[in-house]
Amino acid sequence: MSKSTIKFYEIPKWGRYLRGKWEASFASHLSTVEKEAIYFKSFLWHLCSWEKVDCYEKHDAIKMFEKQEKMKCTIFYEHTEEAYLIDNAKNLSVKDLPHDQFHMYYGDMYVMDWNGQWTFIMTHESECGPYFINASRKSKKRSK
Repeated sequence: MSKSTIKFYEIPKWGRYLRGKWEASFASHLSTVEKEAIYFKSFLWHLCSWEKVDCYEKHDAIKMFEKQEKMKCTIFYEHTEEAYLIDNAKNLSVKDLPHDQFHMYYGDMYVMDWNGQWTFIMTHESECGPYFINASRKSKKRSK
């Protein structure tokens, strides 16, 4: 971590809960059938790669994350129950994030503000992401 003022507090076994909260905050506009069609249960970030939500991508996503007002947020992963709470995240930067693109458990990482207002996603795929979603802009595309 680059900033000594940033403290990551481990919150064991919160991964499943946070993935559910993330789904409710950012994917509630999709039906079960729509989620199945994009293999949502395999990777939550498919919401972005399948263009089912308004989001920022690549460098724009990083810029949005960097300029976002951050107070309290969580970090969790797709395939593990590990999760972290950052109580004072105002200086949190991309370079501080515990992401390992080449590790099975830490390659798909989600940063979500405590109130589910925004999320920043880093994936294991070099062609996909990062992504940034603002919950107030989420309901973009709905397939018929």
